[in-house]
Amino acid sequence: MYSSFFVRKLYFTTIIFIIIGNSGFAGGIKGTITTDDGTPLAYATIFVKQTGSGAVTDLEGQYKVDLPAGYYDITFQYLGYETITRQAEISDQYVELNLMLKSQTVVLQNVTITAGKEDPAYTIMRKAIAMTKYHTQQIDTYSAKVYIKGKGKLNDYPWIAKKALEKEGITKDRIFISESVSEVVYTRPNKFEEKVIAIYSDGKDNNTSPNAYVFGSFYEPEIAETISPLSPRAFSYYRFEYLGTFTDREYSISKIKVTPRSQGDNVFEGVLYIVEDWWSIHSLDFKVTKLGIDFEVKQIYNPIEDKAWLPVSQQFKVDGKVFGFEFEYNYLATVKDYKISINPDLKLDMKVIDEKTDKEYAKEIKSQYGAKDQNLKERLEEGKEITNKELRKLIRDYEKEERKQADEPEVISDTKYSVDSLAFKKDSLFWKEIRPIPLTTEEIRGYEKADSLAEVERKKQEGDTLKTSKHKGFQVWDIVVGDSYKLSKTSNFLIHSPWGGFNTVEGLNLIYKLGYIKRWVERDSVDNAHRPNVKRLEITPIGRYAFGREKLTGMLRVDYRTTNSRLAFEGGRYVQQFNADEPIHPLVNTFTTLFMERNLMKLYEQDFVKIDYRRQLSTIFTVVASGSLAKRYELFNTSDFKLVDRNKETYSSNEPVNKLLVTTGFQNHNALIGSVAIEAKPWQKFRIRNGIRYSVQNSSPLFTINYKKGIKDAFNSNVDFDLIEVGYKQSIRIGIRGKLDIALKGGKFINNSKMYFMDYAHFLGNQTPFITTDPVGSFRLLEYYLYSTKDKYFTGNIHYHFRKFLITQFPLIRLTGITENIFVNYLASPLSNDYTELGYSLDGILRIFRLEGVVSFSGGNYQAYGFRIGVATSVGVNFD
Repeated sequence: MYSSFFVRKLYFTTIIFIIIGNSGFAGGIKGTITTDDGTPLAYATIFVKQTGSGAVTDLEGQYKVDLPAGYYDITFQYLGYETITRQAEISDQYVELNLMLKSQTVVLQNVTITAGKEDPAYTIMRKAIAMTKYHTQQIDTYSAKVYIKGKGKLNDYPWIAKKALEKEGITKDRIFISESVSEVVYTRPNKFEEKVIAIYSDGKDNNTSPNAYVFGSFYEPEIAETISPLSPRAFSYYRFEYLGTFTDREYSISKIKVTPRSQGDNVFEGVLYIVEDWWSIHSLDFKVTKLGIDFEVKQIYNPIEDKAWLPVSQQFKVDGKVFGFEFEYNYLATVKDYKISINPDLKLDMKVIDEKTDKEYAKEIKSQYGAKDQNLKERLEEGKEITNKELRKLIRDYEKEERKQADEPEVISDTKYSVDSLAFKKDSLFWKEIRPIPLTTEEIRGYEKADSLAEVERKKQEGDTLKTSKHKGFQVWDIVVGDSYKLSKTSNFLIHSPWGGFNTVEGLNLIYKLGYIKRWVERDSVDNAHRPNVKRLEITPIGRYAFGREKLTGMLRVDYRTTNSRLAFEGGRYVQQFNADEPIHPLVNTFTTLFMERNLMKLYEQDFVKIDYRRQLSTIFTVVASGSLAKRYELFNTSDFKLVDRNKETYSSNEPVNKLLVTTGFQNHNALIGSVAIEAKPWQKFRIRNGIRYSVQNSSPLFTINYKKGIKDAFNSNVDFDLIEVGYKQSIRIGIRGKLDIALKGGKFINNSKMYFMDYAHFLGNQTPFITTDPVGSFRLLEYYLYSTKDKYFTGNIHYHFRKFLITQFPLIRLTGITENIFVNYLASPLSNDYTELGYSLDGILRIFRLEGVVSFSGGNYQAYGFRIGVATSVGVNFD
């Protein structure tokens, strides 16, 4: 009896202590936020000052925020409405705070804008832009927890895709939804860590992620590959208009309209709110178009610990139509539990003076401090006032000094991304507590649909349905259609679909390839870029049957790669274009031969072995070496077949035409040739992700020097020549959304004692309607071998991309993704007589194609014109 009594008493006491122990976490705030006419405000921001946390209302304007017991300052915000701050004491119950937000009263300051006078927005923006580097350097570290929810649907799609999509469970009424929670840590100047601790998803990936904005910064010159309105170059890209000032708590907020100087992709348009005196972002509401897809970005910032303004809630809307697929996606991101540490060098207050509007005062300040050689901290300690130009210079000097002291000054960002092993196993209680707003009925249905489809797929894999999975193992039709077979976790065997073409030497030809690929990772071994040593071995036998010659040839290719090196071996009997860079694609040659009666591709045959080696010596230098031994045979036309016979003429000979030579024919011979080259990218920048370095494209010019030698007598080799060649290639951004691509190359044969035509220096010409070679580095109208030389030569290719030129003056044209380019191609070689091409192109037609018009000159005299069709330069297709 007593035992039972004490057990009950102990149980009761335990319950009491549990209730008392949890009572501090059982309360919070809840309520509804509406406008002055009673309309609910969806996605209004609730910011709790003491916890540095943000939350939002749901579609009905309702919210609920759990808080430990204590006293809190809570701010309620919505773009275009007055901010309200309330104090609340939280105990074990929810405090209900229902609020009505009034429309924001914006007051124009006492400024007069007259003809020829500058809008006051420019003064505000100059100060804000001067402070951007200060803001990025101000925070030493911060940590926070980020919740992101995305939902979307496919509104329309081509009828031809309907069956395939429905098979995957994708219908027009289906909602796709995903949620994630990440712990993020930022360390100045460029280190960012994200650990995903929870994921709840329907399993369908999409390509509309807002992470570039969520984890990016509008204080950087670019965000999501778009020029920020706070970039030092912003005045070249945007117009600014002052719309007035309002008060948010004790802060004065300036409202600035942002308008692109030229409408089109990758420029923001909307409203930017700037905190006066802090010259930081208060909030923003922007729209931007990328590749025809519309993005809408809304961000609300708050002063964290009264030290720095950081984003606490963000909304994103993505919609567009691509190839008949019309979609929309909406994202919500909230940030909570901010913890920040301020850079001790930048803790001081300052007053920024605009040199353009306060010229005399700025001169006085500069005369007082400008002569002194001071660092940033000393300057701010001595003078509370500083001009915008002084501030930018001092911050730049401060950054340069820090980069000198950095271990890896060439690294511009260092990010780490990981997913917790339990991220996919969080229960419903966790998600209920972490969500800033509950799921809507529509979102719940989306998850239920995904779960039911996942169950069907599971049963299908287990064999519980009548449908079987895709066949495993070899099937007879694989010989024709091709397939891949997994041999182990690291190796595959491939059968490639047969393909071929037509040329006058072989007639119809058929090419057949098999393949073996093995890939493995040595994680204990890293290269000079801190990457694990990834190794890949590919063995590819290739057979080629020429019906016109009734001959089977083939070769074996073995390719062994590591993270920073490559060794390739080829050997066999195979045909080869005289220009080893292969300026004519076989399929294009098939078209021009059969339909235009122009057999442009010229071939010879060789029995050969070849070894290529490439190794990255450091982040700057790469060495490339090659050696080949070949017996080379002349080939002749064997077929005169035509699909279209317009001129009743025969095909041209298989001998290339050259101005220097009467004939380019040759006797069978052996050739032993070796080469070595050094490539250098002296100013290469890198991004580090999960400890692995990735090169930043176009961050450094590429310099090359190459030595090529024809070796006489060894292995009965009958060639004797020496070639030295240097090259330079770079892509440079110039002006307002302009980009300049340059490719220069020059060489000289210092010895040409014994050479055959395939050993000459050849150039990437083109006589077809299509462009399959690099648009920067190739010619459009040049005959393939007319100016090939064994002497000295120089080629120059300049390609300029305009954002706005002729027809792109019209915004509707730019919004379709079309850009205009002009280019100049130049060749100097014996008898080329300063061959020059001038061209104009419309790039990005239907986002895919490029149309060019070109005129050529020789000796300053008009020679020819033509039109060419290619793939848009932004697509970057490799036609190898």
